[in-house]
Amino acid sequence: MIPYEKFIFFLIIAILLLPTIILGLRGRLSKTYNMIITVIMLAIIFAHSIMGVVSLIVFTIWQLLLVKGYAIYRQKENKTSIFVWAVVASILPLALVKIFPFLGINHLIGFLGISYLTFKAVQMIMETRDGLIKNDIPIIEFLYFLLFFPTISSGPIDRWRRFEKDSNVVPTKEQYVEYLYLGINKIFKGFLYKFIIAYLLHHYFIAYLPRNPYVYIPPSLANLMYMYSYSLYLFFDFAGYSAFAIGVSYFMGIKTPENFNAPFISRNIKDFWNRWHMTLSFWFRDYIYMRFVLWMTKKKWIKDRYTVSNIGYLLLFLIMGFWHGIALQYIVYGLYMAALMIGYDFFDRWNRQHKFWPKNKFTHVVSVIITFHFVCFGLYIFSGQIFR
Repeated sequence: MIPYEKFIFFLIIAILLLPTIILGLRGRLSKTYNMIITVIMLAIIFAHSIMGVVSLIVFTIWQLLLVKGYAIYRQKENKTSIFVWAVVASILPLALVKIFPFLGINHLIGFLGISYLTFKAVQMIMETRDGLIKNDIPIIEFLYFLLFFPTISSGPIDRWRRFEKDSNVVPTKEQYVEYLYLGINKIFKGFLYKFIIAYLLHHYFIAYLPRNPYVYIPPSLANLMYMYSYSLYLFFDFAGYSAFAIGVSYFMGIKTPENFNAPFISRNIKDFWNRWHMTLSFWFRDYIYMRFVLWMTKKKWIKDRYTVSNIGYLLLFLIMGFWHGIALQYIVYGLYMAALMIGYDFFDRWNRQHKFWPKNKFTHVVSVIITFHFVCFGLYIFSGQIFR
């Protein structure tokens, strides 16, 4: 069963979470019961696929051994080579899932949400290396974090230290009432976004482009309409899903971070990536871009920091493109976004010297409009429609 796709999924969650809500309203919270709910929901989500269940179990054991093993090793030594091999080993299952279909091997391994679980495990290894995770990582706590069912299929991507803090704090009655209010609000917003706006966009607009059986639309205009409608659909569908995941998390006492913050009013491409799929973009920023820049700065192979930054953007968005899939549309999308980031960075530095684009309400509005069009074209590339 795909999470948040059918009403029966919400009904099952409502029934299972009823004891959690009752306890929360009494100023109590049972983490053990929430863990049991997670196991039950995972069984329901993966019930249709035996291979999915087997893959999930093997993957989980693999990541557990890596994270726990590296944590034990890190207390004694800190060799870069061991750290690199630990990260590579953690990413390996996801890499195989992405590569196998390209080689014509399908459904051998993999399961719903493998990307987001991998990101969680990798960030734990990296933060252990950095000394940010110093305490022992209890196995049950790790499994609860890794397999937390509300976010398992598509995020938002939480961080271990933040999640652990929430899971070990029992909110007061008053605090839980606020959690409950925020959770209900998120779920209603999710229904509005995913099941009303996104549904209407997809079934009554996008579905009729570019071959409308009732009204002839020139191909160029149809593609333009598709570009904007697909961009809006993608946002409302994914933001709706994220709202569901965050809302259910609140019921369980976990304040899962936000994933979208009005991305289509971004004033530039950097601002956009601080608003769009934020937990993913922040993950790539912190664990790929920043590490590459720091590594290159330390090695001093390239002395110009702007060149290092630009190479970092190119690496970042190419990896993001490959992560979506080994297909032309995703690679071109990654290159396009990297070009926008590099171009904006150059313009921003040039503008600070020449004061060509002042900061006022008019230029802010114009910047939002320009950014919106560039972003929509990028999502049009991402859709693959441009190559058909």
